Amino acid sequence: MADAMLELDRLDVRYGSVAAVRGLSLSLARGELVGLIGPNGAGKSTTLHAIMGVVPAAGGDVRLAGTSLRGRSPESIARAGISLVPEGRRIFGEFTVEENLRLGLAANRASGKQTGDGFAEVYELFPVLAESRRRPAGALSGGQQQQLAIGRALIAEPQVLLLDEPSLGLSPYMVDAVFAALAAIRDRGVTLLLVEQRAQRTVALADRTYVLANGELRMTLAPADADDTDRLIAAYLS
Repeated sequence: MADAMLELDRLDVRYGSVAAVRGLSLSLARGELVGLIGPNGAGKSTTLHAIMGVVPAAGGDVRLAGTSLRGRSPESIARAGISLVPEGRRIFGEFTVEENLRLGLAANRASGKQTGDGFAEVYELFPVLAESRRRPAGALSGGQQQQLAIGRALIAEPQVLLLDEPSLGLSPYMVDAVFAALAAIRDRGVTLLLVEQRAQRTVALADRTYVLANGELRMTLAPADADDTDRLIAAYLS
């Protein structure tokens, strides 16, 4: 894709002798929301970690706006414009909401960005964070903590936002809120790569959804496939 914001080119990731991701190629244009689904152990989270430089690539390349990221540190990749919302949120419960958000500014300070701290946009997207900004983050509900984790990643003003299971363990109401927030973030021009177990919701929301199995790309689904139960089941059994 000539205008790709994020590209994976024949990416290989190994843990010792075990191949976790095999020859994975995919691309995301600026402002796209792309899903990544598949059974447990398919290599979805490993793919995100390889993009962020948390685990090294054994082969292939990861490119941001045409520039290779392979071999760079997670801190360098964050400064380049990629943020990760990790599985399990990993907020600091003893810090206030605002202090947690300020941690997300580190990439901006290190890269010399002068575009503002992004607090207003985060508080507009998640009003509960504005209302609770001086409360300990540990006092928030699970869904509110997930909003905080997303807000902390957004405040660095990334070009690409990676999300690992953001709806995990949330109530149906909060799942709806998180998916609505992801759509709003896409509308602001941010590119998103979403790893999720809620396959139908992801396929319906995303511009397209890639299906991984055993570390390999098996299928690409369009939003219209969200109502095709047989195709979704086939995606997991292929």
